[in-house]
Amino acid sequence: MSPLANPDGTRPGLAAISADEDKVAARELISKLSTKGRGPKTGYARDEFGYAWMDTADGVPLARNGCDTRNDLLKLNGREVEFRTGSDCVVVSMTLHDPYTGKDIAWKKAKATEVQIDHVVPLSYAWQMGAARWDKQKRQRLANDVLNLLPVSGSTNSAKRDSGPASWLPPSKTIRCSYAVRFAQVAEKYELSVTAADKSMMLKQCGG
Repeated sequence: MSPLANPDGTRPGLAAISADEDKVAARELISKLSTKGRGPKTGYARDEFGYAWMDTADGVPLARNGCDTRNDLLKLNGREVEFRTGSDCVVVSMTLHDPYTGKDIAWKKAKATEVQIDHVVPLSYAWQMGAARWDKQKRQRLANDVLNLLPVSGSTNSAKRDSGPASWLPPSKTIRCSYAVRFAQVAEKYELSVTAADKSMMLKQCGG
């Protein structure tokens, strides 16, 4: 689904934005973002955003439903999902359409790292752009908000690391405007600035 039609991230997938009027809407959203330089990484650690995939980050969709964030995302985005015996949470196999590469992945839990959950706005990027000054509850929300999370191929997620859009974009060119929109949606929701180079690159992906 197009991120413009999925502003809270609770619907599966990340479909391409191709219509001219949708690209105009995308550029309008991106244009609203404020810019500044990346601050220091001093003090950053993953656990500053809570333990990984916690189910208790209040104020975000799917919190406190008895299932951790990673499995929530696998259930939401996977097809032909199979669960561990006796569980309606723990996914053991599925087929995932990876929006970043455009390829389908036949995934099994035995090789868990073949699918990873990408933070669209990386946590260390957010830390440098203002999250270092947030309280722990807001950082936990960012780390577990489905709007900021997409299951993708592990190798692609590893290649992205903590890059902003000026340094990294999905390999699939058809999805790059949608990726820019999702990045902007997260930044707007959490009142995060982006770098001028990132904003320029995001606008470029949507015809700006």
